Amino acid sequence: MEDRVVIITGGGTGIGRAAALLFAETGAWVLVVGRRAGPLEETAADSDRIVPLAADISDEAEIERVVQTAIERWGRIDVLANNAGAFVQRPLEQIDAQTVTSLFATNILGPTLLTRAALPSLKTAKGSVINISSTFGHKASPMISHYAASKAALEHLTRCWALELAPFGVRVNAVAPGPTETDILERSGMSAATIEQLKKEEAGRVPLGRRGNPEEVASWIVKLAEPEAGWITGQVISVDGGLGIV
Repeated sequence: MEDRVVIITGGGTGIGRAAALLFAETGAWVLVVGRRAGPLEETAADSDRIVPLAADISDEAEIERVVQTAIERWGRIDVLANNAGAFVQRPLEQIDAQTVTSLFATNILGPTLLTRAALPSLKTAKGSVINISSTFGHKASPMISHYAASKAALEHLTRCWALELAPFGVRVNAVAPGPTETDILERSGMSAATIEQLKKEEAGRVPLGRRGNPEEVASWIVKLAEPEAGWITGQVISVDGGLGIV
């Protein structure tokens, strides 16, 4: 990945942060994007190959700024990792229009608009798109129906984009993590007690008996972006301790 250019959304914490650091270790230049400047700056402080940019990827004007920042700084875009995501756990009877709209704005609209904006550069570089889905993008579960639906949509976008962009040499794949130690639960608005109980329940359902860590997922994001994966496209790689098969 020496001197290749990578954009990672949600790059301030969790899986995005781990992927940014790993890409930087392989020699890539990395633009980490997210709504919160503080976490992005913390990620960038760990490597001089990482640049932070606070932006809202559900805003078209902001997306253009993201793409132009990468091109003006490095002249190209080789990899786009659509990692930013929102999570909601709520029964159907309590779901409202604003919640669903916000969820799909982050999990579907953002990746769509950013991939579209980056496409000219990705075509020139014969680059790679990696979408970050979830085990629940293909495994049913109660109480998270709209989150799961947004990830199912992202997985099917992955397959459709892979077919559409293959003639241009652009590969599109997805990584589907299981329950992973990130801050997404904390940012969902659940109480600390609810989060702790949920984590215990999740670990108990995973065949390997534990939640994952961000580095275990990040390594597969980087693997799918590497030239050695040049004959892989349209795939959803599950990194979930076996949760998806039970």
